[in-house]
Amino acid sequence: RVPADILLLQTLDKSGTCFIRTDQLDGETDWKLRIATPMTQSLEDISILISDKNQAVKIHSEPPCLNIQEFNGVLSWKSEVPLSVENMLWSGTVIATGEVIGCVIYTGTDTRMALNTSKPRHKFGLVDKEINTFAKILFLGSAALALVLVILKGFDGLWYRHFVRFLLLFSYMIPISLRINLDLGKLVYSWFIQQDKDIPGSVVRSSTIPEELGRIGYLLADKTGTLTQNVMVFKR
Repeated sequence: RVPADILLLQTLDKSGTCFIRTDQLDGETDWKLRIATPMTQSLEDISILISDKNQAVKIHSEPPCLNIQEFNGVLSWKSEVPLSVENMLWSGTVIATGEVIGCVIYTGTDTRMALNTSKPRHKFGLVDKEINTFAKILFLGSAALALVLVILKGFDGLWYRHFVRFLLLFSYMIPISLRINLDLGKLVYSWFIQQDKDIPGSVVRSSTIPEELGRIGYLLADKTGTLTQNVMVFKR
């Protein structure tokens, strides 16, 4: 796996080509062709780029950006060679054929993979929304009952203290422990999904909404082969 955004300088193949897998970057399973720059591929000893004291190697590249389909740069040594996306190995891709030699261009948060990674957001399921709605209804019901009892007792004296007292007594109607039990249940659901022998290799990426799998009405996908492995059998 490529650890950083790397400029392809040389490959073991004499043609200067190699194939990479980008499924972890863009979801595509087809192998992609990458080509080393002709100037560096033709060198018998790539270390001459470092040992040459008369003329230093310079690489001019564009600032870090999100686009994984384009790259613009220039490799300068004895001559100038334009660089394109076909000369780049993005971080997160996997070299599928042979061995390569390259030069790191972007690292860390400047890599294309890091720039295209969004912060994980907390997903709120329908069950959580329903429980919150029920809790609000129970609270309003408790407040209404407390108000009724205050009215029956009368508003003489410190009536608001009686209202708060009745409200606290009726607060036991709201199942506070339900939220904790629900979170523990979701963790158990997630564990069972990953241990299920009927679906080997399954990975739970969000343990906050595993129960939503039983409530899916529509499933949208941009590539059917991702779900069907390009094997579609009609069943009645």
